[in-house]
Amino acid sequence: MNKELIKSRFKKHLASYEKNAVVQKIMAEKLVNLCSGKYYKRILELGCGTGTLTKLANSLLEFDSYVAIDIVDECESFLKAINPKISFKSCDIESFELNEYDLIISNAALQWVDNFDNTVNKIISAINSPGEFIFSTFGKENLREIYNIVGIGLNYCSETELKEKFPAISECLQEIYVMSFDSPKEVLEHLRYTGVNAIENRPWTKADLTAFENAYNALCIAKPTLTYNPVYIKIVK
Repeated sequence: MNKELIKSRFKKHLASYEKNAVVQKIMAEKLVNLCSGKYYKRILELGCGTGTLTKLANSLLEFDSYVAIDIVDECESFLKAINPKISFKSCDIESFELNEYDLIISNAALQWVDNFDNTVNKIISAINSPGEFIFSTFGKENLREIYNIVGIGLNYCSETELKEKFPAISECLQEIYVMSFDSPKEVLEHLRYTGVNAIENRPWTKADLTAFENAYNALCIAKPTLTYNPVYIKIVK
């Protein structure tokens, strides 16, 4: 995983993220609803971005301390605007020194780590008892149109695979959202404005773009679509 590319792409489009990240906002709402309690002494949010999940947690949950981390330094100003008492740390999720927390929460971020299994197990070990680790990621159907056309995508896990990897899972839910666009070009703009194009660094030529548009129109009979496959995980300790 090219962390510098991920950081650069998300940083470039922070201002456009929330307007375009429609599915990620729905995911954030569902994560907060999965929380068993309304009060947590210490909360840690992983991959906070511009604060889509942070806003909801701040308004719906009570806490003594809230730490939010993200690889993009510029996210701090978004977090401070939500609540100046929230502590922001700029770092990579995989290198962050975890302490004991009552709630660790993360929305649409952990698919960007190099070692998903090790990271999740490390987080589970950092939860207080009693405590909760609640996060969302994506399943195998995620962005299937893009993968079918260009053959590039992240290594997503199925619900069955997740349960096998992490026996401590108490709840595992998944959904499918299909977004429609007026043209393949709009699909690319949507991906760019949400930072999801942080996989490939090769610049596209005009011929590449034309081939992509033709393939997309052939794949989707009516309007071009883009599939999201959110997966919600709850682990109670």
